[in-house]
Amino acid sequence: MSIERSNPPALHPTPGYHHVTTVEAARLVFLAGQCPLDPAGELAAGGLEGQTAQVISNILTALESANARAEDVVRTVIYVASADRDELAAVWTWLNESALAPAFTTASTLLGVAQLGFPGQRVEIDVTAALA
Repeated sequence: MSIERSNPPALHPTPGYHHVTTVEAARLVFLAGQCPLDPAGELAAGGLEGQTAQVISNILTALESANARAEDVVRTVIYVASADRDELAAVWTWLNESALAPAFTTASTLLGVAQLGFPGQRVEIDVTAALA
């Protein structure tokens, strides 16, 4: 399997992700949007940062269950229930300082949204991985 990440010179510079991810893979793994729920189904404590940490943990667990790693991720969509750019930037920073950081060097989209599925939920991440 090969994963090629690139930034065409005619496009703007990015804060770490790549505009284009090209994959030749034998198997794709699609995770459901990972929410900040703990194993008991309770919303993670600690506000936006605590919820982001729980989502990271959930993604790593889900990837491991499919024999995948953060380095195998080829696409992420990050949803943050906020219109505050500083909060969106904080989530991006926490993600890129985590064990999941390699996943965010690929094609990635960060969105501020009005609401997510669970009461009090602030963050959710959709992940696609490619495996040999």
